[in-house]
Amino acid sequence: MNNLTKFKILKPAAEVFEAFVDPSKIGNFWFSSSSARWEQGKTITLMYQEYNAKVNIEILEINTNKKIVFRWGSEGNVVTINLKELDHSSTIIEVNEDGFNENDDNLIYNMIDNKEGWVFVLSCLKGYLEFSINELRTGLVKD
Repeated sequence: MNNLTKFKILKPAAEVFEAFVDPSKIGNFWFSSSSARWEQGKTITLMYQEYNAKVNIEILEINTNKKIVFRWGSEGNVVTINLKELDHSSTIIEVNEDGFNENDDNLIYNMIDNKEGWVFVLSCLKGYLEFSINELRTGLVKD
């Protein structure tokens, strides 16, 4: 079971890619910090300072300006981020999260929650890259 979320970002693929992999940029739209530059084979610690939370991700694959694949924790879902540059000023970003257990009693809730999260992250990314708005990421409220 997987969730696919797509957005059009009016920036070149290189800028979209760097927003994820550069620790100095990720805090402008997603996690408050990243322990290191994302590179294949590395384990990265992502922090949400506002929620006193952290998670490790394992970078499984990097194809510069085209693709990022990571796993949440050591046994979590796998996320594939594909970047398809349409021209030198716009990119389609596709985020596919795979690994949901179809036998889980909370499957529907988990998939909706996941979709909501990716739509929020990509909305924040769009605001950051296209309009230099970097304060949206802290607006999501989870009970």
